Amino acid sequence: MKRFAYDFERPLVELETKLDELKRLESADKQDIAFQIKYLEDQIQKLRVRTYSKLTPWQKVQLARHPERPRTADYIEAIFTDFIELHGDRIYRDDPAIIGGFARLGDTRVMVVGHQKGRNTKENVFRNFGMPHPEGYRKARRLMRLANKFKLPFITFVDTQGAYPGIEAEERGQATAIAEDLLELSALAVPVIVAVIGEGGSGGALAIGFGDRIIMLENSYYSVITPEGCASILWDGGDGADRAAEVLGLTADNLLKLGIIDIIVKEPLGGAHHGPALVARDLKRELEKSLKELGRVDLAELVEKRYSKLRNVGFYHQETGLAKTLNLNTLTSE
Repeated sequence: MKRFAYDFERPLVELETKLDELKRLESADKQDIAFQIKYLEDQIQKLRVRTYSKLTPWQKVQLARHPERPRTADYIEAIFTDFIELHGDRIYRDDPAIIGGFARLGDTRVMVVGHQKGRNTKENVFRNFGMPHPEGYRKARRLMRLANKFKLPFITFVDTQGAYPGIEAEERGQATAIAEDLLELSALAVPVIVAVIGEGGSGGALAIGFGDRIIMLENSYYSVITPEGCASILWDGGDGADRAAEVLGLTADNLLKLGIIDIIVKEPLGGAHHGPALVARDLKRELEKSLKELGRVDLAELVEKRYSKLRNVGFYHQETGLAKTLNLNTLTSE
C-alpha cells in the first residue's frame, strides 16, 4: 500500500519502502541481504533526523494536517475513561464536526469537547473536514453550560482549519455562535484546559480554543488565519503559503515565547502519527498536571485571570503620519 508523504518527506519514504521490500524477501536472512538491510536502516535514521529536526513553519503546518495524525476521538479513547458522547444543539441538529461529552481523567470527572476530522474521504465529508457549522458551536456551548452546572473541568481539543464558511452557515449565525462561545468560555467558573493537537485556524479554533492553560503539540499550529488564506489576501494567492506561515508566527515554539500558549508536548520525529501512544501519554500527563495546579486556584480568581488573558491576546501600535508597513509578527501578545 502506497504511503502518504509530503514533498519534503518523499526521499525518506522511498528508502523506507525499499527497506520493507527487502525485509519481505525470502532471502532476507542471508548475509548480503542482511547487510543491505542494516545499511538502509542506518541511512534511514540519519535521513529522518535531517528531515524532521529543523522543520520550517510551513512543513509543521503540513504535518499538522497529515491524514494519519491522531484525531480528537483517538485522544479521548487513549486518555479518558467512561466517555459518554452528547449530541445536538437543541435548536437545529447535531454537528459531527464537534464531538464532546462526559468523561473521566484519572479519578476526576470532566467535560471534554473537540473538533473531529475524518480518516478518509467518506468520513471527512460526514465530519465536514472538521469545520463546524453554527450548530456545532452551539453544541459546544451547551456542554460548557453543563460543565458549569455540574462543576466539571472543561477540556477541549482543537483541530480545524476554521469554521465552515458556507452561505448556509452564515445564514444560521456562524459569527454569533463563535462570539457566544468565547463569551461563555471567558466566564466559566471551572478550570478550562485547551489542547491544540493539529490545526488551530481562525475563529473556528478560537471558539473552543482559549482557557486557563493552552497546550500545543510540537507540530501543531495556532493562527488567526491559514497560511493559504493569508497569502491569498496579502499576495493574491500563488505560492505564498510557505512565506505566510513564516510571518504569521503560528508555530508552538514561537507562541510559547510570546506567552500565547503555556505548554508544548514533544512529538516523535515525523509527527504524532509516528508514536500516537507516546504522545497521548505525555499529553495526558500535562492535562493531569494542569488540572491539579488549576484546582488550587480560587474560582473567582481563575475566571478573572482567564478573562484578562483573553482581553490581552494581541495588540496593535498606531503611529501618526504615513501608514507603516504591517509586520504580522506584532499581531501577538506582549
